[in-house]
Amino acid sequence: MTMTLLDIMRTSAVIPVIAIDDPEHAVPLARALVAGGIRVLEVTLRTKHGLAAIRAMSAVEGAIVGVGTLTKPEEFAAARDAGAVFGVSPGLTAALVAAAKSSGLPLLPGVMTPSEVMAAREQGFLQLKLFPAVPAGGVGMLSAIGGPLPDVTFCPTGGISQETASQFLALKNVACVGGSWLTPKDAIAAGNWERITELAKAASGLR
Repeated sequence: MTMTLLDIMRTSAVIPVIAIDDPEHAVPLARALVAGGIRVLEVTLRTKHGLAAIRAMSAVEGAIVGVGTLTKPEEFAAARDAGAVFGVSPGLTAALVAAAKSSGLPLLPGVMTPSEVMAAREQGFLQLKLFPAVPAGGVGMLSAIGGPLPDVTFCPTGGISQETASQFLALKNVACVGGSWLTPKDAIAAGNWERITELAKAASGLR
């Protein structure tokens, strides 16, 4: 059975935002995160190895791999063909809406204001990424927006830490949070997969 975007968001309390600098790290990193209970992985296109990492991580048992930092229409089909099962963008444009619909790749678009939330909802998007979450108002913003727009579910990302994640996850309109603290660059560079598994275990216990 195909998972909906909301199903995917509810699978992991935290979705790690991953930038791969060395393709050799992709598989052991995915295995370390999954071993810690974090199955949903957002691999960004911020490095040239993004698509290759998606392809490699998609073969890891238990991993649900998505693509992050979608900013151009042509990236949707390429990410889908590499194995991504959902996409994440920092914002939303008419071209990205069209690309999401034509590619069939479920999209979690970034929004920052109530008007952007309403515009995204008019296009059929009821699952959104508040980005950047902390500069956008964080917990207070999400709590306030839940009143007039109760049918929208969020994955806040940007400026969230292990210490503050639980405050976001306590909100009824938050399904998960995005964070980069699960994949510290020094641990990845050193191949310290045990540390990443421990961080994943701590994150998966936040909800």
